[in-house]
Amino acid sequence: MTPSKDKSKMPVRSRLTSRRSQKSRKNGFSSEKNQLSALQEEKLKEFRESFVEEFQDAPLYAAVMSYLFYFYMAFFACIKDLMIRLGVRKSKRPKEYKNEGFVPLYPEFEDFYFRHIYIPYSWAFNKPISSTAGPIIQLMEREVVDGGWQHRLTGVKTRMINTGSYNYLGFAENVGPCVEAAEEAVKKHGLACCSSRHEFGSLALHNELETLVARFVGKPAAMVFGMGFSTNSTNIPTLVGKKDLIISDALNHSSLVTGARLSGATIRVFKHNDMKSLESVLRESVVKGNPRRHRPWGKILIIVEGVYSMEGSVLRLPEVVALKKKYKALLYLDEAHSIGAVGPNGRGVTDYFGVDPADVDIMMGTFTKSFGAAGGYIAATQVNINTLIEYSWEIIDHIRGSSHSAAYASSMSPPVAVQVISSMKIIMGEDGTDEGKRRLKALDENNREDILKTRFLSAIIYFRYFRRRVKEMGYVVFGHNASPIIPLVIFAPGNTA
Repeated sequence: MTPSKDKSKMPVRSRLTSRRSQKSRKNGFSSEKNQLSALQEEKLKEFRESFVEEFQDAPLYAAVMSYLFYFYMAFFACIKDLMIRLGVRKSKRPKEYKNEGFVPLYPEFEDFYFRHIYIPYSWAFNKPISSTAGPIIQLMEREVVDGGWQHRLTGVKTRMINTGSYNYLGFAENVGPCVEAAEEAVKKHGLACCSSRHEFGSLALHNELETLVARFVGKPAAMVFGMGFSTNSTNIPTLVGKKDLIISDALNHSSLVTGARLSGATIRVFKHNDMKSLESVLRESVVKGNPRRHRPWGKILIIVEGVYSMEGSVLRLPEVVALKKKYKALLYLDEAHSIGAVGPNGRGVTDYFGVDPADVDIMMGTFTKSFGAAGGYIAATQVNINTLIEYSWEIIDHIRGSSHSAAYASSMSPPVAVQVISSMKIIMGEDGTDEGKRRLKALDENNREDILKTRFLSAIIYFRYFRRRVKEMGYVVFGHNASPIIPLVIFAPGNTA
């Protein structure tokens, strides 16, 4: 009788080959093994029936007026262009001389839109402020010069309510324990490390923050970065490559799209938050495999967001997790807008839906919203996952050694790291007070009387109450009721000014 081989001592590639040879289906998929139990199916059915998101169509009169407004602007813009070409009217745009033979900076239509539609209304956007970027801000008024090509400050400052920021819990403030802790960090560590994490840019503060983040999101390990956008764009390429497949939501953030493209992996897109579309793409990908190599995909990575910043929609996480398990894919969850603001404990959509964080392979988030700081993190399971990396490295260790952000970018500023540590401990209740619970509760209030009882009236925009009231006033609002993002649709461009 031949002795059985000890698989733990086999080389990783041999184990992978051995494992694959035992599977009759591509990607190791087995319909019998991955069937959901009757109880799980029942729970998912209840979830689908109770999950409601609003995406109203524009009323007919609003759609007609919007088209007429754009037609009006385009018509008169064409007349202006004609008059400029005939020499009847002088162009006020800056002009570069001696640029014959240069390629135009913008395509023709974009240039037309920029000159005649954006510039005349640009005074209504990008207004500078002279105060803390909190819930109440002071706008610096400007007057239009040269038809919008230049703006001149008038010296007038207007006090206004800020509904255009992601300061969900009010931590973007200039007083309080977080500010005091950040000031002490500047005195002790200075403003910046001026080095990458691979060189002299790793402080004890960064290690403390990474341990805290991992504990907060329910993962064994995490790594922090100085910029939220690059947390996605430079780290996704470390996880997948040319032999792999990325399945991406159609409305994913630009940073996720950039990271997916830089990875070199094949990208397939499914309809926004549509589980039938996701399953269709998954099934086809598993059955057909890589059409170029005529082999199974090395890895299949599903990339989604917890809360979508432009639509206000919330990910159908329980269904995504069920599909991920069924088709043996990996899940990358971007919680930039949900971490800190969604769920009874502020721990994101996993907290909101009661999903085990272990069911999400890679969790990403940023500190620029709920924590009033900057940067981002990636948290993952610290085990040898051979389906993710073909050599025996843990995910976070692999990112730590391979990420361009870790190797080339300057590490997170010490006062910023301390701001995140302080605000996160407040949310977790580890500061010795109930401040975090108060802020989370206040954020979720749904009626005016309860809001007036709280002492955070000047610190937080109460999204549930705000959503309900604007809907009662007849405005079209997109998204899910649990989303802190409330897209208020204004159809006519003139109304924004």
